[in-house]
Amino acid sequence: MAKITLLFAVLLIVLGLAGYFGTGSQHPTALIPTWFGVALGIFGMLAMSPSEARRKLFMHVNVTIGAVGFLGALIEALRGYGAARSQGVDPDMIAMGSKLTMAGLLLFYVLLCVRSFIDARRTGKV
Repeated sequence: MAKITLLFAVLLIVLGLAGYFGTGSQHPTALIPTWFGVALGIFGMLAMSPSEARRKLFMHVNVTIGAVGFLGALIEALRGYGAARSQGVDPDMIAMGSKLTMAGLLLFYVLLCVRSFIDARRTGKV
């Protein structure tokens, strides 16, 4: 699961950099997915340990980062959409797309982690 974590870390880093440079480097908040990707990458590397206890600890840290990132991105997407609509303007579709992409990636990641944790418990690899 640690290798999958690194894949999602790279995807989030690319998403953040694309959003930042795609908007002309004017919106530093577009880098938020990048920072979540960096955190997943660091703890994903730490999870590549021969020690089972250490691997479990860092994978639980990663799934927590993923869950917090998912909730934050989803809430911000909904908040941004609601704020734009209440002002009678169209929401920024680039920002909305980036937030929803981040939320989708992290939801998928968290679900993969949960499935992996359940499978590990069933097979006795706990």
